[in-house]
Amino acid sequence: MDSIYIKKHIGASEIIGPLLIVDGVMGVGFGELIEIEQKGMKRLGRVLEVEGERAVCQIFAGTSGIDRERVRVRFTGSSMKLPVSEEMVGRTFDGLGIPIDGGGDIVGEEERDINGYPLNPDAREYPRDNILSGISAIDGLATLIRGQKLPIFSGSGLPHNEIAAQIVNQAKISKEEDFYIIFAGLGIKADDASFFLRKFEEGGALGRLITFLNLADSPSVERLITPRCALTVAEYLAFKKNKHVLVIMSDLTNYCEALREVSSARGEVPSRKGYPGYLYSDLSTIYERTGRVEGKKGSITQIPILTMPNDDITHPIPDLTGYITEGQIVLSRELHQKGIYPPIDILSSLSRLMKDGIGEGHTRKDHPNLCSQLYASYSRVARVRSLATIIGEEELSETDRSYIKFGDAFEKEFLNQGKTEIRSIEDTLKLGWKILGNLPESELARVSKEEIEEYWSK
Repeated sequence: MDSIYIKKHIGASEIIGPLLIVDGVMGVGFGELIEIEQKGMKRLGRVLEVEGERAVCQIFAGTSGIDRERVRVRFTGSSMKLPVSEEMVGRTFDGLGIPIDGGGDIVGEEERDINGYPLNPDAREYPRDNILSGISAIDGLATLIRGQKLPIFSGSGLPHNEIAAQIVNQAKISKEEDFYIIFAGLGIKADDASFFLRKFEEGGALGRLITFLNLADSPSVERLITPRCALTVAEYLAFKKNKHVLVIMSDLTNYCEALREVSSARGEVPSRKGYPGYLYSDLSTIYERTGRVEGKKGSITQIPILTMPNDDITHPIPDLTGYITEGQIVLSRELHQKGIYPPIDILSSLSRLMKDGIGEGHTRKDHPNLCSQLYASYSRVARVRSLATIIGEEELSETDRSYIKFGDAFEKEFLNQGKTEIRSIEDTLKLGWKILGNLPESELARVSKEEIEEYWSK
């Protein structure tokens, strides 16, 4: 066979799960888009691996019903591209970026490679300024910063869907700046998709929202494309149109399961829990498409949501995610069982970049010290509660009993705010000072006397 690049090929050597293997091709590139056709039915895929004249191809819609000997394979010579435009705002797409809301096709201003381009670390601008969610536990104690990656670690049965919808509807930045939100549902059930669309419409978020939905009954390999489509649109809006973009993706665990399925079909040697050894680097290709770039007004902020199997935070997915991202928000099953919403475990949550987006000029000058005091006080509550289970609450000192009272008020009044209440940052900080009123002044070592005089009595 000569070295001429073959555009079309009839027949495949093997079909293994979602993979189609073609022999006798040359000039094929990694990540190249392919089209397969059989009996008038067309499907898309991409090249996962090239070895000599053999190409291993991943079919997005699955390989069910494909006749191995008669299928026609066309190699397009380019990677998968997505037409992008501001017309996408307010629209709903499937996992491959095809409109599913009945609004017609999108006339793209340009086409972009869904794999994106890595941000040059030297060109990155340090993330500053905040995005307020209207949720006290996040805004007050784990503030989200523009350009940050802040995942939510959840578990089966916990209300991460409700929190995601609430953030979409309530998130805001400075009024004079344009702000868009992109929501990507990965392997979600049909009733969850209906829930999200209904909540988005009720909350009035459609005017600034772009939605990508990959349903649970869609081919699992489509999940590997959905987050990349969402981030491709985000890059266009942020760095071409100078908009601030918040990308929320749920559930990244389903994405990783799809990645494990493809890895298994390829016969790769598994790593921890059966996931491929390159899980870390693959996740980084998603998470690291976030940030700010010098000379660009826009920014991309990311909130990936993942469910921890068996609530295990050391599971490979949350474990590796924690290495890449700048903090995490952890949901607590214990708080959820107490009826606290949102059940955010403050002591396990943190935002590593919040120090540069709070305080004077951002929120309020007392915010950093108040946050530190609330953390310190609530951490002691856990120790006092443990002691009370041993000796009984009546045997505690007066100070320890005040911490029990503080802990109850912190959970029931500060953390718990319901699914419809929107708190401003002023409301959150005022409530924080009110909760500290359950402690004696001698215990407030992390706030200044001036702050106590100015804010504690209000």
